[in-house]
Order: sequence, then structure tokens, then C-alpha cells
Amino acid sequence: MRVTIDIDANQLRQIQKITRQKKKSPAITQALCEFVRQQQKQQFLERVLSGDTDFALTNEELEARDLYEAH
Repeated sequence: MRVTIDIDANQLRQIQKITRQKKKSPAITQALCEFVRQQQKQQFLERVLSGDTDFALTNEELEARDLYEAH
């Protein structure tokens, strides 16, 4: 989808530097994806800390699962 937006030139350069993207569109896309991912992580963490999330696995089971799924 095409969208026209106004972005400060200095901020765009910073985004390109941080994302290591030379082209503007990929830099903005990557930055937006990372922002959404961070927001989702934050919302999940808030649900966990408030007790709104029910886990069926123990910490040990989660740790063991992460160990094997990472490879």
C-alpha cells in the first residue's frame, strides 16, 4: 500500500542509520514493524504482570521448550 507522509529529514536519516537501510521505504517499513513488535511485547508483559494471562506450563517447562525450539 502506498502512503504519503511527512517525516523530518533528520529523523529519516536516523531511521536509515539505525535500520541500516539505504532506501527510505525499507527503513520506514522496518522501523514500523519493530515499533509494532515492541508494543505487542509491552502489552503482553503488562497482561502477564497484571495476572490477566493464564499459562498452562510451568517455568521449567517453558524454559525447556524454548531451549529446544530455538534450534
